[in-house]
Amino acid sequence: MHHNLLLILGLLLVVMLLVLLARRLKIAYPIFLVIAGLGISFIPGAPELHLNPDLIFLVFLPPLLYEAAWYTSWNDFWKWKRPIALLAFGLVFFTSTIVAYATSAFIPGFSLALGFLLGGIISPPDAVAAATVLKGMGVPKRLMTILEGESLVNDASSLIVFKFALAAVLTSTFSIQEATGQFFLVAGMGIVIGLAGAHVMYVVHRFLPTTPAIDAALTVMTPYLLFLAAEQFHFSGVMAVVSGGLFMSYRSHEIFQTGSTRMNMLGVWTTLIFVMNALVFVLIGLELPEIVAGLGTYSVADGIKYGVIVSAITIALRFLWVYPAAHVPRWLSAKARQDPSPGWKGPLIISWAGMRGVVSLATALSIPMLMDDGSTFPQRNLIIFITFVVIFITLVVQGLTLPFIIRLIRLKEIDSILPEQEQQAGIRLRLDHAALKLINERYSGEIEKNKLIDLYKSDLENEIISTGEHLRSLERDEKEHAETDQYWSMLLQVYAIQRKELFQLRKEKFFSDEEIRKAELQLDLNELKIASGEH
Repeated sequence: MHHNLLLILGLLLVVMLLVLLARRLKIAYPIFLVIAGLGISFIPGAPELHLNPDLIFLVFLPPLLYEAAWYTSWNDFWKWKRPIALLAFGLVFFTSTIVAYATSAFIPGFSLALGFLLGGIISPPDAVAAATVLKGMGVPKRLMTILEGESLVNDASSLIVFKFALAAVLTSTFSIQEATGQFFLVAGMGIVIGLAGAHVMYVVHRFLPTTPAIDAALTVMTPYLLFLAAEQFHFSGVMAVVSGGLFMSYRSHEIFQTGSTRMNMLGVWTTLIFVMNALVFVLIGLELPEIVAGLGTYSVADGIKYGVIVSAITIALRFLWVYPAAHVPRWLSAKARQDPSPGWKGPLIISWAGMRGVVSLATALSIPMLMDDGSTFPQRNLIIFITFVVIFITLVVQGLTLPFIIRLIRLKEIDSILPEQEQQAGIRLRLDHAALKLINERYSGEIEKNKLIDLYKSDLENEIISTGEHLRSLERDEKEHAETDQYWSMLLQVYAIQRKELFQLRKEKFFSDEEIRKAELQLDLNELKIASGEH
């Protein structure tokens, strides 16, 4: 046990080093994760894992879905609800159905129910992979919103398809009419339970005297509580987690009112999701030898061939669906025509960005090993192997070529949206004006008596002047943008000197380490402002 644990920790360390290499090479780290998972399977003497499939589903999926919901903008999500729904529901059912009939036709011994099971697993693209690949590529805001919103909802819809297909395999009965009715009931009640549970957690965060550590711990517990509550009543735990996550994210400004709480939560969730992504690929690497050995009458070459064919089908189906979904509604609805046309470039990027990832892999690993009667689950290893091949092909091939396609077609912003730097400067101006108004209205008498208030008022006025000049420089031609770049460069040098000074103060031992760490945190926040402005 100790040896296996040490080996898994060592493999996690190797995976993290590969992620650092990916950052240096400016390649999306999920691509390196899937390559690492394949590489781990070739390590001689690696332990064979026998994981409980239910444990995989429960441990990994709730936080992955909750985190995706948390970082989804509800306003943007609602604005582009039509294309998101067409992809998240229409494309999932379309892909699942075609994959089901195709695989049952060309894979010997593969039933229609198993085809739907595989279709439900591989139909949802991975938001983390797409966002990592597209980061800093200047992709239009509309496309990023649609991809992130699609990935959030299609995880839920595909997992419901997976659950129904799994039930059909286990019971050997399936009725499309009954399944359709059950789908809306299961999904709808899952949403109800998710919102009810989120309201309870809202009250806990909002009105009880929590600390930053307790708040962070509660947010980690929330997706599991929502998932288990819904599953207890045989409703969709996935929809409960997604709906609850969207609600909590929308009300987060009321719940988490201190910067320390938000910073603590950011660190906890960033670390948790990264480790879970890495751990899933380590686990598949350790299980691959056993999966390959359990392919039975199918050879590895057969599994690869089937995986390549299924990958080609899923990629082609996405193109066949995305282009009509992008343009047909504009022909039928005057309201849809009010938005600028996506043209051919936007649908091309959305079509090619359909990379599969960790959710598909965790779902495949959650297939039970045994049927209800105790017999072996049919084709389980083949389904997991095909899933891994699909993930490998879509991540590596599409992930590596997507940046080149974006540069080749010279993708531009579609909608009339203010540049990010102008939005940030405008927000700062509004906040500074609000603060200055409060001081003038409520503390006018204290300004002359209290030097600290007077100094803060002067700082606000100077900040307003500086931000206003920054905003005007952004509206000028490119030549004058050099002033802003020079200003940021100067600030970064100042922060670097201040950081060295803090190191010197720590050596002198005159100030406490706690206060020095607070000063370091403020420098970190200041540098983050500049980093976000440069993007």
